[in-house]
Amino acid sequence: MKIGRAKLVNKPTITRGKKYNKYFVFISSYVVTDKAFPIKETDELLVRIVNGKLIIQKEE
Repeated sequence: MKIGRAKLVNKPTITRGKKYNKYFVFISSYVVTDKAFPIKETDELLVRIVNGKLIIQKEE
């Protein structure tokens, strides 16, 4: 498995006159294009925090 960097980015949006924060995790294409990368663009994901670590996994 390749190792790369990721970045958390806030892209605020305005809906019906109210401002909302939208956060995105950008993962390096170097990592995503690895054959061992388990997530596809259309997969639904679950995100949780366990013992201070961010866990992102495919919803089954």
